[in-house]
Amino acid sequence: MTRRKAAIAAAGTLAAGALTAGLISVPNAFADGTGTHAQNTGRHGSAEARGVHKAAARAARAGVDWKDCPADWGLKDGVECGWVTVPLDYAKPDGKKIKLAVDRARSTGGKGKRQGSLVYNPGGPGGSGLAFPNRIPDKNPLWAKAATAYDFVGFDPRGVGHSAPISCAEPQEWVKAPKADPVPDSEADKRAQRKLAKEYADGCKERSGGLLAQMTTPNTARDLDVIRAALGDKKLNYLGVSYGTYLGGVYAELFPGHIRRMITDSVVNPSPKKIWYDVNLDQDIAFQTRWDDWKKWVAKHDDVYGIGSTPEKIEAKWRELRSTAKKDPIGGVVGPSELLGFFQSAPYYDSAWAEVASVWAAYLKGDEKPLVEAAGPDMADVEGNKASENSNAVYNAVECNDAQWPRDWKTWDRDSTRLHEKYPFLTWSNAWMNYPCAVWPLGQHKPLNIHAKTSHPVLMIQATRDAATPYPGGVELHKRLKGSRLITEKGAGSHGITNLENDCINKRVDAYLLKGTVDAKDVTCSPHAEPQPVKSAAKASAKAKAAAVPARTP
Repeated sequence: MTRRKAAIAAAGTLAAGALTAGLISVPNAFADGTGTHAQNTGRHGSAEARGVHKAAARAARAGVDWKDCPADWGLKDGVECGWVTVPLDYAKPDGKKIKLAVDRARSTGGKGKRQGSLVYNPGGPGGSGLAFPNRIPDKNPLWAKAATAYDFVGFDPRGVGHSAPISCAEPQEWVKAPKADPVPDSEADKRAQRKLAKEYADGCKERSGGLLAQMTTPNTARDLDVIRAALGDKKLNYLGVSYGTYLGGVYAELFPGHIRRMITDSVVNPSPKKIWYDVNLDQDIAFQTRWDDWKKWVAKHDDVYGIGSTPEKIEAKWRELRSTAKKDPIGGVVGPSELLGFFQSAPYYDSAWAEVASVWAAYLKGDEKPLVEAAGPDMADVEGNKASENSNAVYNAVECNDAQWPRDWKTWDRDSTRLHEKYPFLTWSNAWMNYPCAVWPLGQHKPLNIHAKTSHPVLMIQATRDAATPYPGGVELHKRLKGSRLITEKGAGSHGITNLENDCINKRVDAYLLKGTVDAKDVTCSPHAEPQPVKSAAKASAKAKAAAVPARTP
């Protein structure tokens, strides 16, 4: 997912992935083989259940007309693209339709080894999964075994990218910088941020039309089942990261008998009491913990970076940098908000540790260009800015619609003020990122209470020090999906760990996908290798820009 340089605020919540397998009968959405779906239908709306059944049957008949991908989609040779039609409103399956963009790379093992499609969601809400199939033509070594058995399939969820994209603000205006410091100095600062959030929420309604009210995780899960049918797969093989794990959990609740393989990586806490307000409060604490981990690492490599020899000295330098940027934005565009948008990639991903430190070190040595390029907006990148604004719009639409948020400002002010005292790195930024949900112009739903026995055990993978999706989330989903298995990466904190090299995890992912096997009990793995320092600021800046924070993943 692409980092949103100019987000209203700079946190991530999760901020977070077939082909035709011959003539396969479409499973009845009401008969899932677990004995629970009739109950689910009653709980989750019989009209929508009938609607998704009808839409899936249509999609199975239509299939996907695979063609060469448009050149401007940025996909590799060997990846094919197509469309799947879904209802705008599943309660009205014969009403207005939208088209979802899907793509695939064919499995490498031939007919004798092919097991179906592996569908991917990278998180968000608001992330595009279309880059996932690139892992096959790129010959990604971590996925080489899985590629022998599965076509890799990505899609743009409803409202995202090429799938009827929504918008809440004019993109070029939205990315302009510098933005106000998210940490308020006064009540007037808080009123100004609340005003911006209200304008943004109203903009969502004005610019996104009838699709806005249908932007929910349950509807995206229904879309996922229609995609499964269009691909010709009787059951779903799915990999969800970050918010994609919550999407997977909702799918498991709605379609427990449709799961063949499901991996949830870096798990959102699915408790209805947590979705979504408390999930973000938990992030504030976890981001501070991981920020502290990064400072220790930078201090350990002070001979390379020269930022500070202790975490305390590095924290002092960080506050000095924020203060300097607030008084006089760096390069005219990088203030505290933009700094946070860039520096938060370090708590997100170990892969960003060296890059962020190198860019900062270059600045301290008098070269501000890498920092301005990494943290400031690129006004010439019109398409990139449009995608960034779209991602942010989807994030707000889905989370604001999914759950009932506190509507009174006193609750937000009390909680953010209290948390900021001990966890200042992200708290206020996260509050403003989500505050449109306090003034959301549409009705809000109650989150699903996920409790399911799935047709095959779900495999969950979670790092104990993950900032974006704190560890208790994995434990909670594990409790709620009967028969699931949890792999814990102890002492690690990178977000999205199935794409990292750790043999203890990688071999279990391969065994699960290829053979369907899980361990007899939950497993704890040692952490993956610690990042190594990078001395080149130019190289670091380029890598940081290419791989920084995802599009808003819980």
